Amino acid sequence: MRVAVMGAGAVGSYIGAMLARAKHDVTLIARPQHVDAVKTRGLLLESRHFHDNIEVQATSMPSGVAGADVVLMCVKSGDTEAAGHAMAPYLKPDATVLCLQNGVDNAERLQTIIGTVAVPAAVYVAAEMAGPGHVLHKGRGDLVIGPSRASADIARQFTEAGIPATVSDNVTAALWIKLITNCVYNPLSAIAELPYGPLFEAEGVPDIARNVIDECINVAAALSIAIPSGIHDTVLGLAATMPEQSSSTAQDLARGKPTEIDHLNGYVVRRGAALGISTPVNHTLLTLVKLREAHAKA
Repeated sequence: MRVAVMGAGAVGSYIGAMLARAKHDVTLIARPQHVDAVKTRGLLLESRHFHDNIEVQATSMPSGVAGADVVLMCVKSGDTEAAGHAMAPYLKPDATVLCLQNGVDNAERLQTIIGTVAVPAAVYVAAEMAGPGHVLHKGRGDLVIGPSRASADIARQFTEAGIPATVSDNVTAALWIKLITNCVYNPLSAIAELPYGPLFEAEGVPDIARNVIDECINVAAALSIAIPSGIHDTVLGLAATMPEQSSSTAQDLARGKPTEIDHLNGYVVRRGAALGISTPVNHTLLTLVKLREAHAKA
């Protein structure tokens, strides 16, 4: 495949590196500092199983998507529209754009802009940038991809490259499960400035998490989205599997960057308000993160 990664941060760089390692033609579209490092010495992928310096193409220009069969949309959810407009003139007519983003509505928002297929996907990976040109993989790396004419082939080739991927007709539920997980871990990790293991050892945190989950379930039910009955155990159990991981919201705040909280807890709060469903715990976490953002800008 010819693959372009639009917004190659930690997640996009990890997946791009794994595909390039499997000999796919990969172009990373990223910030100039990251691009310069990749062009100079390649992309260093550091995981639990190997350290590898991988040669990939890199550019800071949206024209980097030109000729790509598959475009991995990895920008922050708040940048979806802007990135869509920037890359739309360069997309192949038959390109498939795979939205590997937090939130549940990115593919829908993008579809109206790019005029080609935008496929929703839920991605589960713990990764962070350890510096320009250096991605640190801490765990997982699997995807659930929505249906399209190209999805089965994409899933097969991703899986062969070491990125387990499945196609699901019910990707909306998968996105909501990830949204619920993010609504718990992202704000709490950011507010406490703690990774998941120590965070969930603190008194009261599991109770707050259950309340967040309950509110999300209520909103999902009103939207006719079925959430598995074991969602509480699934979400709370994540801390033990990734004890050293800090949320992307915590990483954003630490670097002085805008967070995606409006597309996580903020999305649940807005949909709940429109449906007449109370979401006080999500609203509180949203407000606290926004206050942290404001403090960082001051």
